[in-house]
Amino acid sequence: MSRADIFAKIESANAALKTKAAYPDYDLSLVHSLPKLEGRDLWEIFSRNFKYVNGKTMTSVGELIAFLQETKQLHGYCDPALYDAIGSQLAAAGLTVETEYYRDRYDDYQFGITRATGAIAESGSVIIDDDRTSSRLAALSPWVHVAVLERSEIHRTIPDAIAAFGDSPNIIWCTGPSKTADVEGILIEGVHGPGEQIALLM
Repeated sequence: MSRADIFAKIESANAALKTKAAYPDYDLSLVHSLPKLEGRDLWEIFSRNFKYVNGKTMTSVGELIAFLQETKQLHGYCDPALYDAIGSQLAAAGLTVETEYYRDRYDDYQFGITRATGAIAESGSVIIDDDRTSSRLAALSPWVHVAVLERSEIHRTIPDAIAAFGDSPNIIWCTGPSKTADVEGILIEGVHGPGEQIALLM
């Protein structure tokens, strides 16, 4: 079987189902912690919980430029739809920004800037999916991933985020940088994906 045939089968298997199973019933009080959520701005709650899992939140492109320059992450990808608002400012600051992600050059990209589908305040998770994210590989392969979101896209709880699932066949929740503790229980970040996960509020 050729490589093209294999990928065609994978793509077919990942196509959205015509009918989906109903979500199971569950007691909402068992799946989230209300005391941590009451009476606060959702961005504030998300930021606190995202920082607990070693994520970084930013509210300006200037902050992002300073971080990328300081950490010497100077070449990357930006979703074409975000280029005018973000990529052009990075380019003006001397960074190299591409709007097409080439799979055969994945090592060239030190950062990837993509649209987030949303975020979850309760868990400090960023949501990306194939409908809104211009390149899944650009979100998961570079050392720095910048997920761009709007305040209206922040869900209060995990059940709220589940209820807002769209029809995308691939939905990923990123709770901080990629991490594993497979080897002797030692937590290591950046093994299976980004070592720096940034949420940029626009």
